[in-house]
Amino acid sequence: MINKNVLEIIDALEAHDDCDSIRVLEELGTNSPDNEVREYTSKALIRKNVHDSLKIVIINQGKGINDLSPAVAMSTINEILAIKDKTEVIKILDDTINMHSDETVRENARSVRSLLALS
Repeated sequence: MINKNVLEIIDALEAHDDCDSIRVLEELGTNSPDNEVREYTSKALIRKNVHDSLKIVIINQGKGINDLSPAVAMSTINEILAIKDKTEVIKILDDTINMHSDETVRENARSVRSLLALS
């Protein structure tokens, strides 16, 4: 169970519109050794629904859809599927599929893109 204070900090960072909030979520949240913190952070980054936050959970190895924890990866994918305006996430997924240097990251992006097409 995540500490209530940690949840409140992640929620507060999600509510801020500045680049520093995204940087802190990435550096501290997505790099946490705790699966639940990474999962909650990924959700917060997706709910921001801006380019800089979405690319963290899509293009980075070991984060978001590429997390080594299946629970974190699936939670991230489900959160992406729940976004109302998918314009930016689709753009980032397409760019990742076409240009990323890592085959595993490209394949994960391809899988999420396929799920979006079905939803």
